[in-house]
Parts: sequence; C-alpha cells; structure tokens
Amino acid sequence: MTALLKVLEVATEGIHVVDEHGVTVVYNKAASEFDGLLPEEVLGKHILEVFPSLSHDSSTLLRVLKTGVPEIAKQQTFTNYKGKTITTINSTYPITDGDTIIGACEISTDITRIKEMAERIADLSQELRSKEHAEKPGVTRAKSKISRKFFTVDDIVGQSAVMRDVKRQVVQVARTQSNVLVWGETGTGKELVVQAIHSASDRADAPFVAQNCAALPEGLLEGLVFGTSKGGFTGAQDRPGLLELASGGTLYLDEIDSMPLGLQAKLLRVIQDKRVRRIGDVRERPVDVRIIGSTSMPPRQAVEQGLLRPDLYFRLAVVEIGLPPLRKRQEDIPLLVSHFLRKHGRGKTISVSPEVMSAFLTYDWPGNVRELEHAIEGSLAFLKGDTIEPAHIPPTVRGITATTGLNKGSIRSLLKNHEKTAIEEALRQGGSVSQAARILGIPRQTLQYRMKIHGIKSPRSRDKG
Repeated sequence: MTALLKVLEVATEGIHVVDEHGVTVVYNKAASEFDGLLPEEVLGKHILEVFPSLSHDSSTLLRVLKTGVPEIAKQQTFTNYKGKTITTINSTYPITDGDTIIGACEISTDITRIKEMAERIADLSQELRSKEHAEKPGVTRAKSKISRKFFTVDDIVGQSAVMRDVKRQVVQVARTQSNVLVWGETGTGKELVVQAIHSASDRADAPFVAQNCAALPEGLLEGLVFGTSKGGFTGAQDRPGLLELASGGTLYLDEIDSMPLGLQAKLLRVIQDKRVRRIGDVRERPVDVRIIGSTSMPPRQAVEQGLLRPDLYFRLAVVEIGLPPLRKRQEDIPLLVSHFLRKHGRGKTISVSPEVMSAFLTYDWPGNVRELEHAIEGSLAFLKGDTIEPAHIPPTVRGITATTGLNKGSIRSLLKNHEKTAIEEALRQGGSVSQAARILGIPRQTLQYRMKIHGIKSPRSRDKG
C-alpha cells in the first residue's frame, strides 16, 4: 500500500478516493493542488463537508457510490469550503469487493483556467457584438469596420493557376449562403481564406467567430459552442454559445475533425434545424449562422479514418476548397517574399540575395506559408544592412538548400544546370522574357529571378551587346 501511495503522489492527474460512506481515504498531491487544499484538510472528512457546493446528486463520487456505474470524462464545477471555484474533467469508478461497493475512485484533470479563458472569450465576443450593434449608425460604416478587421480576397497572395482558382472560388461561394469546408496542410492559410469568404459575403456586417475544435476538452467545447443553461451541470450558468453569438454571421470551426463524434451529431442537427438547445435547457433557440469548417487532411480521408461523420461532411462540404502546400506553388514564393518583407520591414526597403531566393525556391517548406513568413521575420531580426543573405536565414532552410560548396557531380548541380538549359532554350524559342515565361508555365517575375541567379541576360540585353 505504501508503494502504491508513492506512485499516486507523483501522478499528474488528481486522485481522490472515498470509502463507502463518502469519507476521503486517498487524496494525492495533484488533487490537492487542483483544489487549493492541503491533504490534511480533506483526508478523513466527508466530501460534502469539504466541498459544500456539491450534493449527493451532483457529486460524481457520491453518485458512483450509489449507482455503481462508472462515469467517464464528466465536467464538474464546484466550490471548496474556502470559496475557491474549480472545474475538472472527472472519470469516476466504483471500488467493489465481490458484489459490494466499498468505495469510489476519481481521476481528474483541472481545466479551471481553460474554462475561464473560454468563457472570457465568449463574453468578449458577446460584448463586441453588442458594442457593434450599439455604435453602428449605418451599413457603410459597418462594412468599412469589418474590412479593416478581417482578411479579404485581396490579402490572398499568389498568381499561380491553383491560387487564382482558389480566389475565384472564394468570390463565388461568398455570394451564396452555402456551408463550406476548407482543407489544407498546417500553414497554408485556411483562416485567411475563411475570413475572405466572410468579408466578401452579405454577412460581412455580422459577427465572425472562430474556434479551434482541438483546443478544448469535450465537455468544455460543448458548452462553449452550444451554450449552457443554469442547472445543466454543477456550476453551469446561463450563457449563450458561439452558435448564438455568431448568429447572422459566420462560425468558423477549425480542425472540425477533432470535434468528438457526439458533438458532430449535435452540430448536424443545428445545421438541419437551424435551432440550438443549450446544455441543460429544454428551449430551442433559432440561429441563422453560416458554418465553415476546416481540416488539415483531405476531408474524405478524415471520413475514412472515422474522424469526421459522413453526414456532417456532406452537409458542410456543399463547397469544398482545397489549399495547395507551398511546395506545389513555388512560383508564388517571390510574391510572398515581397509581401512579407513589406509587412515586417518596418517601412525599410529590404531585398533578398539571389542565393537566398534560390534557397527559398528549392526548399520544400513543410510548414508552408507560415514557415516562410517566420523565416523572413526571423531573418530581419539579424539583419544589419538592407539585403538578407544566406547567413540570416534559418539553418534548416540554409542547410538543406545552400547552393555553395557543392561538388560538380551532385544532384543539385545537375538540376541547376538542367534548369539553366531549359531557361535558355525557352528564351531562344520565345524571343522575350514574357514569351519564355509562358513556355515554361511560370510567372515572368519568377523567371527573372531564376535568370538573375543563373546569370542569364534577357534577349534584348544580348542584342544590345
């Protein structure tokens, strides 16, 4: 028993064990820290004496003692006798001797701070919405306010064929009321696209609310999205959920495939009925909200893996927009580089050396556009002049894509020579940089960068010489 107690003391979860009478017999260090109580203030005392806000019906430990039925991942908010309010996610199990219940054990995770943060976010959303309605004198002012707050289609940087198609889809779907499913790898700009849809829609005057479905435990996410009613669970208050707060506007659910399947079913009913019922409430409230979800993998793959309900997928994917990884649209990198230099350059005119641009164009960017932005922002922190050199860029990029110190027979040299030959042949056939860019299928600006790296002069320059 002594060895077991030592193990329980180092556990990161709270462990609380009561006997058949509800008196605490085990109370480990983590539980003590969660509850803000010393072990000696809890051990040997009845649970209701220590936590007077609970009752025989609301205490998960006392309920399991009575029923003998385990309760898994239940959210509970309670107040200790010192007045401190705590919120935990509990899994509670009966302890039996044969057919007799002799106690109950509860394993808990403290989510007090997460709950407070989530509720504060919801409160701020409600306050901002109320303020906007109170201050909004007319549609024109409201639209200008929204346009400054959220990204628009003009903020989507890229001239590659695939990004031109994405922009076209954004403009077209924004004119409808259809639900949308956006997918793409981390860092490809999913929220940017979602905000652009909202900004271009007739809902632009109304709220835009975003929530990451992987950021919160199930019980907390359910209350945050659907709202709570006083008495719905211990410590619950009357509070509108994000569906209500976003009514009239757009609710963006990021990583929707991380939402528990039970909540997905509940969300599906809201989409179908356009009504929401808060936790613990019998009343249904009408909501007019456009729901846009996103995933980091192809949605059909999420369905196949059992992460996304097929019926919810078909309800959301009325329009499906896939964002390409940066490695599949490298011709956009020069434009993105210029954009981020303006964004983070603090008004200075800054350029990148040909070697750095070569590195950027050949690196595979597993973190996509976000990684490129961070690479540029980080490089500027080390910059003393006005040109970013290889020494300024992150080692991961520099080490993988450095063009110096290579042997003649290396793959990189062979590829570089092949690219130079292809450019020269396209210039010969086309007779101009613009025509050569069309032959190669890349933007003129990208071709000019590559020509500069290889030391290739334009046809006109050669004619003059």
